[in-house]
Amino acid sequence: MAIVLALAPPAWSDGRTGTISGFVRNAEGTPQVGAVVEILSTVPLQSVAAFTDEHGFFSAKGLIAGSYDIRVSAASYLPAFRDGVGLRPGGKVWLNLTLNTLFDAIKVVPARSPAEQEDWKWVLRSASNRPILRALPDPPGKTVAEDASKNHELKGTVSFVAGSASEGFGSASDMNTGFSVERAIFASDRIGLWGSIGYGNLAPASVVRASFSHEMADGSEPEVAFTMRNLPASIPLPNASLEALAMTTSDTLRFDQGVELSFGSEFETIQFLGRVSAIRPFGTADVHLSPNTVLEYLYSSSEPENQMEQGFEAAPAGLSDTQPRVSIVNYGAALEHAHHQELSLSRRVGATNLQLAAFCDRVTDPALTGVGELSMDRGMVLPDIYSGTFTYQGSLLKTSGLRVVMQRKLTSEITGTLDFDYGGALNLDNPSATLDNARQSMSTRYHSSAAEKVSGVLPKTRTRWVASYRWIDGRVLTPVDMFNASPGQAGPYLNIYVRQPVPLIFAGHVEALIDLRNLIAQGYVPVLGQDGHTVYLVQSARAVRGGLNFTF
Repeated sequence: MAIVLALAPPAWSDGRTGTISGFVRNAEGTPQVGAVVEILSTVPLQSVAAFTDEHGFFSAKGLIAGSYDIRVSAASYLPAFRDGVGLRPGGKVWLNLTLNTLFDAIKVVPARSPAEQEDWKWVLRSASNRPILRALPDPPGKTVAEDASKNHELKGTVSFVAGSASEGFGSASDMNTGFSVERAIFASDRIGLWGSIGYGNLAPASVVRASFSHEMADGSEPEVAFTMRNLPASIPLPNASLEALAMTTSDTLRFDQGVELSFGSEFETIQFLGRVSAIRPFGTADVHLSPNTVLEYLYSSSEPENQMEQGFEAAPAGLSDTQPRVSIVNYGAALEHAHHQELSLSRRVGATNLQLAAFCDRVTDPALTGVGELSMDRGMVLPDIYSGTFTYQGSLLKTSGLRVVMQRKLTSEITGTLDFDYGGALNLDNPSATLDNARQSMSTRYHSSAAEKVSGVLPKTRTRWVASYRWIDGRVLTPVDMFNASPGQAGPYLNIYVRQPVPLIFAGHVEALIDLRNLIAQGYVPVLGQDGHTVYLVQSARAVRGGLNFTF
């Protein structure tokens, strides 16, 4: 009796059977004759095999309602899979399946198109650089193999950017070359290479990152990355060149209940005036309360590198903007150690995205930025020959605060963002402090900060631009919300970024870049140097850069 019940159609199938049909083609769209299409199911127990005709068409009829896994195979091609195809009682499912050769599967992932970049910019994002309010289902008939088959060309980017000297306000005129390339392997694996080389006064300074990631069948996405950094010696001491090797591992898990977990850690070993190591864990937990509402918890142990959120994704990052953040006192090196926790609620209402967040920060030995000429420093500052700035060690920063963000698509081509922050920042209590005692004169005080950011595209010339201004009520040494990686993130004071496509007669895509940061040099806090000259501690040194970005 039990066997009869097990083999009988379930009650919800209503006695009606369904059909799964479709076409099988190769990457060029040619129909495949004689391909084997296996339609597998475990509940209810049923397996069917079909063969494609001269048009690449197949059809399997009389299937009981349920969930099926599809496997397509043919000589000289890699198998193609489609899991979890749902079939309702009496329903019909239509599939378009693509077979790929090994050569077809190994393709470079194309760079994000300007239209794609503009789309994700105005969606509320978490600190993991992903849209947390955008969960679109796969289009009908789409397979993993089809994604890989679309990447028919080798694509990457190379950028050449140079700065203009700012007369003692930062921004050296050195050149910077950046490159990036990403390759898809077997549709579910990706390898990437990213680099930035700056040509300083003495020797090149470089950052190179290689990564490998794999998309698992259960939705997880483990990734491992290796980052190598080399900065030439900037002080006349043995072992004063900075060499760092970091290994980052991360993973993402997605659950059917609308829960997404991202976690990982970075292990970094640094050779600079000796050897020091650091472990930096990070993670997020997202709960989708509804299709338009997300609750997120975030933990981070390093300051974010906000090139993407600031709109500078096409320009190479300055080496002083990246990890590790190192400072010195009495010629002894110290790493910045940070702990950031954040709880945020994001909601989309029509064309408007809203976010409310509460955060708690603790930063030990923060690496502050300074500008100005120094003839002597007594081992208190670390010059950066690449950017024309120096690093100074600040005092302990411990604070909590709030953030409110509103972002809206004003027109089809223009997006506006408002950001308000309230929290602690480092202040210099003694206006006559010198570099020798400035650290002892620092304390954490609460301030307000507001930012407005507008980005858009000029319809005729396709010029892409981002303009932002962040106001702070007082001269402070650190941002009010230094871990802000929301859509409202904007550099201190006035920043402008422009990308102008340049037409060419040969294949490829070229853009002219203009990158202006803290354009009118605001927020400079004067400090007396050991040689009697005045230098400045700043949140962001003025930078004027321009160059070309090639996409091929």
